[in-house]
This record gives sequence, structure tokens and C-alpha cells, in this order.
Amino acid sequence: MLADVVEHLACPVCAGGLTLRERTLGCALGHGFDIARQGYVSLLTGSRVPGTADSAAMVAARDAFLGAGYYEPLSRAVAGACPAGAGVLADAGAGTGHYLARALDGLPGAVGVALDVSKHAIRRAARAHPRSGAVVADVWRPLPLRDGTIDVLLNVFAPRNGAEFARVLRGDGVLVVVTPTSRHLVPLVERLGLLSVDESKERRMAGSLSEHFVETGRSSHAFELVLGHDAIEAVVGMGPSAWHTDPGVMRRKIADLPEKSVVEASFRMSIFKRRP
Repeated sequence: MLADVVEHLACPVCAGGLTLRERTLGCALGHGFDIARQGYVSLLTGSRVPGTADSAAMVAARDAFLGAGYYEPLSRAVAGACPAGAGVLADAGAGTGHYLARALDGLPGAVGVALDVSKHAIRRAARAHPRSGAVVADVWRPLPLRDGTIDVLLNVFAPRNGAEFARVLRGDGVLVVVTPTSRHLVPLVERLGLLSVDESKERRMAGSLSEHFVETGRSSHAFELVLGHDAIEAVVGMGPSAWHTDPGVMRRKIADLPEKSVVEASFRMSIFKRRP
């Protein structure tokens, strides 16, 4: 799978091109990176602590919830935002690779690169799609991608690095950003004491990208979910509230809910192009 995307990867030490050498990736200056038996490669370097990585439990919860199809309308929308002629996709903060895989399903000739700081997530992303490669990387550092090689960059519920996103996108490339709205997971937010979405999140998102990008499109996506206790535990466990709640306490709160709960899923999707 890495063989399909290696030409688009860059050495995180010297930014040179990488080539595949049996079980390693290497550059002309001799920097080498071992490919894990699960098929992914870590291109994190140095002693600096990387950004916050999702835990194994969070990744398992996300895999279960997305695999059950609850966010299928959003998956279709993300895939539909990718131009028909796109040949190279990347997902910055890809998690399990779910959204990248759905986008690749709609683009038979395209290849994709899943980037995430969590090894637990990237292990799953490595087998999410036969035409994608999986790389451990930190969005807050220079992305291990070559300049101007990406046609579509996905960023779904993940941090944004405007300067790096602009560097790796082609001149006519597309950046697809998805964020939750303040209505997301109502009424669970109040009933379970979950973290709520800041009303100023959209303004901060636009501000973080405005130096390098122009917003060319925006759409809202809201739909009802009917969730049982297991699904509620998964959607809570895969999101930011998982960092701030005790699993045992949360499980008891969920047990007090009705057997089925009607929950709102609410997202905003923005399309950006690089500034000239």
C-alpha cells in the first residue's frame, strides 16, 4: 500500500524524496524508516513530544461507531466534495482512515495517504483501503509530504496547520474541512455532561486558514440518530469528552438513559482553495 503513495512522501529529516526498500523507506541522504508489520510507517522524528494522540480505546470506539454506519450521510458528503479528476488524496488527522477510504471508493484511479499522530489509529488506517498508505505524522510539524503533490486534503474533526496544508496542495487543490456545530450530540451533551462545541469554533477555524486559503463553499449537514447504550458509549468514547470523563462513571450515566435515544448529528463542511 505504501508503494502506491511513496512518490508523494517526503523525508521528515531533510524533506527529500523517499523510496521503498524492502521493509524500509529511505532517502538519498541515508535517512531510513522501518515499515511496521501492520503496513504503516512512522515518519515522526526527534525528541519533541508530538500532539495529543488518540488512545487504543478511543480508536476502537471510533472504529465500531463509524463501522456501524451512523455517520454515513457525512461520509457521502465528504466523498462527494472530492473533484472527479482528483488523483492524490491525503487525510490530515485521518484516524482509522474511514473518510479517506470512502472518498477513494468514489475515485477508482486515485491513491491516498492517511496521516495521524496515533499509532493505534494508523494501524487500522493501514488496512482501511487497498489504494491508501498510512503514516504516523504530527499535523503540528512539517507534514512528510512533498510540495504541491496533493489534489484533495481532507481534515475531518482534526487540527489544522494552514501553512503546511497550503504547501502540500497543488495550486488548484481542494481542502475539505469538517467541524461539529454547537448542535452536535444534542441532547447527550447536557444529559451526560459532555464537552460542548464552542460557538466561536467556526470563526477560529476560518482565522487559522485565512492567511493561506479562501473559502469557496460551505454546507451544513444534520441528521437524527437513534442510539442504544452501546452506540452512545462508543460515540462518547471516540470524542474529546473521553479525555475528561471516567469510563465507569460515564457507563452508569448512560445506563440511566432510555433504551433508545434520539440524538442530533450536526456538522459544517467548508471547501477551501489556496490563495493565489
